[in-house]
Amino acid sequence: MNYWLMKSEPDAFSIDDLKKKGQEHWDGVRNYQARNYMRDGMRVGDKIFFYHSNCAEPGIVGIAEVATEAYPDASQFDPKSNYFDPGASHDKPRWMLVDVKFVKKLKRTISLKELQAEPALAEMPLVKKGNRLSVMPVSAADWRHIVGME
Repeated sequence: MNYWLMKSEPDAFSIDDLKKKGQEHWDGVRNYQARNYMRDGMRVGDKIFFYHSNCAEPGIVGIAEVATEAYPDASQFDPKSNYFDPGASHDKPRWMLVDVKFVKKLKRTISLKELQAEPALAEMPLVKKGNRLSVMPVSAADWRHIVGME
């Protein structure tokens, strides 16, 4: 099993939105490395930290699970979508997504500041300066440590 962290702005799609829907596709990723993680690394059943970004208190707010293998993000083909990519084609899609399934909302937000203050998490990509990926791997050790922080 692999572990991941996926960021979403709560005013666009929050942990509460995922809880209501139960399962949703994770569309709109337009970074090649994040796409590669979804396409090449994620497998059904992998666990995900759901992270709220660009808000008053950025941090981990819930747990989700990868529900599908990667498949083409339909928004890349829709000229009306903010995520339209004129260079993508149905024969050679550029952007992929996975569906994510709600597992639980945390009792509290584990803030970015808390995560940065944990010496055990010093090598976690999220806490390193300059890492702005919306999808990133989490080591099994970091996963266990963070789950214990709730």
